[in-house]
Amino acid sequence: MPADRTDRNDGRSITAFYLQAADQLPQSFSGRATRRSTAPRMSRATASFSSELGVGDSLGAGDSYLVADILPEELAEVAFENMRTEVKWYTMYHRGGEVPRLVAVEGDVGPDGSFPLYRHPADESPPLSAFSPTVACIRDYVQKFLQHPVNHVLIQHYRSGKDHISEHSDKTIDVVRGSNIVNVSLGAQRVMTLRLKAARKKDEEVPSVTDANSDAPGTPPPRLTQRIPLPNNSMFVMGPETNKYWLHGIKHDNRALSSKSEAELFQGGERISLTFRHIGTFLTADESKIYGQGAKGKTKETARPVVSGGAESEALIRAFGEENQRNDFDWDLNYGEGYDVLHFAEQQDD
Repeated sequence: MPADRTDRNDGRSITAFYLQAADQLPQSFSGRATRRSTAPRMSRATASFSSELGVGDSLGAGDSYLVADILPEELAEVAFENMRTEVKWYTMYHRGGEVPRLVAVEGDVGPDGSFPLYRHPADESPPLSAFSPTVACIRDYVQKFLQHPVNHVLIQHYRSGKDHISEHSDKTIDVVRGSNIVNVSLGAQRVMTLRLKAARKKDEEVPSVTDANSDAPGTPPPRLTQRIPLPNNSMFVMGPETNKYWLHGIKHDNRALSSKSEAELFQGGERISLTFRHIGTFLTADESKIYGQGAKGKTKETARPVVSGGAESEALIRAFGEENQRNDFDWDLNYGEGYDVLHFAEQQDD
């Protein structure tokens, strides 16, 4: 199955492009990604309506979909508990505050010790470990389904309904262009929200990438929103067009336990998510040099020293803000030259 299943815009309006259903969704080798005979469509009059969608529905820009039962039963039954102990969990900080979930990063470590780098706004990301046993098994099923490699995973442990992630677009400077980003859910069911980005004028300034308050005074009327429950042993496949035109997030859920379903209370209300990506940017084993798609040196032979803080870091943060807010984001203009930033703040010696 090809990595890029996006139907190209042939000159129709962007609104029509957003709402068009994909002609066909791929079938999982073991899971279920069946489609309804008629995909749901929304008119402009109902564009602010928040719909709940799932398996069989065309999601986002039409290149995204939900797969049920992605893992075989024998693996799905033990994966959650195995990962609790096998994964090296960390607390991550952003703008000096604790991120409301535990995180871990795993990936392919090359024979020379080099490893994939995924950059996103954070004070400092956790160190990358080689794939742990259970995660490696899950990765195998993901790769067989996608028919393209994934060499990096961000693992997040939502300990209760209070843990959440603000709406955002994934930052794609390091993600191999045209590849899908997938999220495997284990444990309690949580709801992912997709919200259409606001159209912006070409030269209009955008809010900071760190401004996640979409309910601030003066914000535009509600935009088209899709609510997608993510049950245990499901996989959400997000295509590049959905990431470009839509924001996604998981809101906190402070409802009383008595009002939650059995699926939402599974594993004591805890959820582990695994976001797999195909990364094209790499760090050397000692983390002193960077190379690849998102760096200035595009090959290992042209690797350059990493940068911490300073003007280049500020420029990359601005580019992240552009990608987070704009539906006309120009990848080549903003990311094409590359950035050698590793840490967004200057590192202090102990």
